[in-house]
Amino acid sequence: MIVVAGEALIDLVPAVPAVPATQAAPAAPGDDLPALLPALGGGPFNTALALGRLGSPVTFCSRVSEDRFGGALLRALGADGVDTSLVQRGAEPTTLAVAEVGEDGSAGYRFYAEGTADRLFTLPEALPETTRAVSLGTCSLVLEPGATAYEALLRREAGRGVLTALDPNIRPGLIPDHDAYRERFRSWLPSVGVLKLSAEDAAWLGGTPSDWLAEGPEAVVLTRGGEGLTVLTRDGEVSVEAEPVRVVDTIGAGDTVTAALLHRLGEHGALAPGAPGSLTPGAWRDVLAFAARAAALTCSRAGARPPYAAELAAAPR
Repeated sequence: MIVVAGEALIDLVPAVPAVPATQAAPAAPGDDLPALLPALGGGPFNTALALGRLGSPVTFCSRVSEDRFGGALLRALGADGVDTSLVQRGAEPTTLAVAEVGEDGSAGYRFYAEGTADRLFTLPEALPETTRAVSLGTCSLVLEPGATAYEALLRREAGRGVLTALDPNIRPGLIPDHDAYRERFRSWLPSVGVLKLSAEDAAWLGGTPSDWLAEGPEAVVLTRGGEGLTVLTRDGEVSVEAEPVRVVDTIGAGDTVTAALLHRLGEHGALAPGAPGSLTPGAWRDVLAFAARAAALTCSRAGARPPYAAELAAAPR
């Protein structure tokens, strides 16, 4: 069992271009703004959903609103086989993230998270005995008071011998004190087994994969967009190229990578402390290539829509 801990929220994504003015219908204030459609999202939510679609036993650990959005989030997880028995519920609203998609398909976000349900997450007494790995990241490790509870979960599970994975997925606009966050990030590293982050995250954090590898993780996986993926372990470095694809947008691509890494590590019998750092270069090349194929499929369609195992099996290599 893989436990994914963190937020589930609603992305508000552009639906269609703004309606142009005509002679019959002159422009009105706001006509230059695109319509926004709600889409299920949140980095950990996407990761859990992707793991379920790939066929890994997965449990989602979070605090989700009792509002209509929260209900939709839980139904979607259940439909793809994700266990939600560790989900806490609250009357507070669901966090909203307004997505801004660039011409190259890259996505930026503005968050509306004040007083929302996921911020009030509390540390569960225990995870299932079958838990083999715990994955955390994104907003959940920033927004207090929940961030402290998620941090405690990371440290507790690492201390009891569970493999932990961290994807910081930096959202600078949510971080009030950048330097304090960078220090906190480094304090997590002794409790992290697999660190996955983007080249942009690495640049913002101001370190290097080799620096972070020295502070605890067995493996550091760096995603480089169209240039592929690289893993660093104490035995060396392995890289694969990105899968060629027509990018519609990149929403959910990094979360899909996290899920694909964990799923494939599980297939290699490497969801245990010490195992990722002991994989051969060939095994890591297989893991990274699988993650690259999964991310390419996600990028080929609008929104965070991670692939199913059957889609990956049918994809050309």
